[in-house]
Amino acid sequence: MKRPLLKTAIPGPKAVSWIARDSKMLSPSLPREYPLVAVRGQGQWIEDVDGNEFLDFTSGIAVCNTGHCHPDVVKAAQDQMAALIHMCGSDFYHLPMIELAEQLVAIAPGNFEKRVLLANSGAEAVEAGFKLARWHSSRDKAIAFLGAFHGRTMGALSLTASKTIQRKGFSSFVPGITHVPYANCYRCAFRMTYPQCDFECIRFIEEHIFRTFIPPEEVAVMVIEPIQGEGGYVTPPPEYHQRLKALAEKYGILYLVDEIQAGMGRTGKLFAIEHFGVVPDLMTLAKGIASGMPLSALITRADVMDWSRGAHGSTYGGNPVSCAAALASIRVLQSGLVQNAVVMGDKLRAGLADMQTRYECIGDIRGMGLMQAAELVTDRHHKTPDKPLRDRLLQGCFEKGVLLLSCGESVIRFCPPLIVSGDDIAVCLDIFESVLKEILTAG
Repeated sequence: MKRPLLKTAIPGPKAVSWIARDSKMLSPSLPREYPLVAVRGQGQWIEDVDGNEFLDFTSGIAVCNTGHCHPDVVKAAQDQMAALIHMCGSDFYHLPMIELAEQLVAIAPGNFEKRVLLANSGAEAVEAGFKLARWHSSRDKAIAFLGAFHGRTMGALSLTASKTIQRKGFSSFVPGITHVPYANCYRCAFRMTYPQCDFECIRFIEEHIFRTFIPPEEVAVMVIEPIQGEGGYVTPPPEYHQRLKALAEKYGILYLVDEIQAGMGRTGKLFAIEHFGVVPDLMTLAKGIASGMPLSALITRADVMDWSRGAHGSTYGGNPVSCAAALASIRVLQSGLVQNAVVMGDKLRAGLADMQTRYECIGDIRGMGLMQAAELVTDRHHKTPDKPLRDRLLQGCFEKGVLLLSCGESVIRFCPPLIVSGDDIAVCLDIFESVLKEILTAG
């Protein structure tokens, strides 16, 4: 059972030196989680500049689903680099772009004709979907959700409502966007309890928003995450997306599902929306699509992607090297990693749930597959978020060789590469609990 290998104090002297250089040159806006200076990644392990080895339960923020530097992905990218690095896919044709589009159409939900637009980042894919929904519908308004994170470019940021720091100082935003509560059953905005609530969060949209604020016939699109990512790994009830999609269809509103963090096998299905039995009109992908190479995709019903020549494009979107990496990543994911996410996700969830029975500060455990989270609270009755405890836990785990990430107000997310083993999960949980015990004992 391999465990983290720590050769220096954390951070080590070389890391401290590099961070000092970084602080003089890089934008202060970058939200670094803790002082990790990585130089090498292999599978589920990261080596820092001082030679310390960390067990990575972040996957580079749910990006390296196939593990760091998977040999099949590396070879595909290297071979493509030797053949053709760039040919602008907006102005010309190249084979990897067409092959990837065909593959995405084949695996995306929906037994209908589809079309694909390739871009570079998740935010770009969301921007494209937002623009396309307006074009196709000739409507100018949108419904988005509290707790949502869709990116930091202006259109995507206008749809985002995860943290005020992400929006502070950047108004005015794209007009016509209304945010409504997401189905966060642990912290219901209506102080109700599922299933007795009968989805008050959906009734609210029709009975209040559409009757008093926004005419539904002016709404182009609902933009929603199947499971909220940055907002706290919030997992809605099984019927939620079906009920919400039915409401959208009633008024001719497009349903755009943002799979950027939850997609590409992370939840135990290729796309998280498949758990909910809903087929979206538009779907955005990024992060895990190319195992770390810059790539994103917008996949839609063919009749929806009807905009005219020149209405949208990208110089680097669908880069040949990224497309080759994506094709290899999909093959690797389909070779057994999606099923491994189910098995290892159950093991991870069981370990966290067992820990919850022993620690009052673990208020909620939620997620699907290898997209799991623990919410830290001061007590379970009041559910007051305990951000200081969360932050100390993250730092303590880092200092003991486990990489984890925050999300929401006081949530820790567990999103390891899908190659993770039972031994890896045991090591992660052991270190996580040991740090928690030390913090609680110290007071």
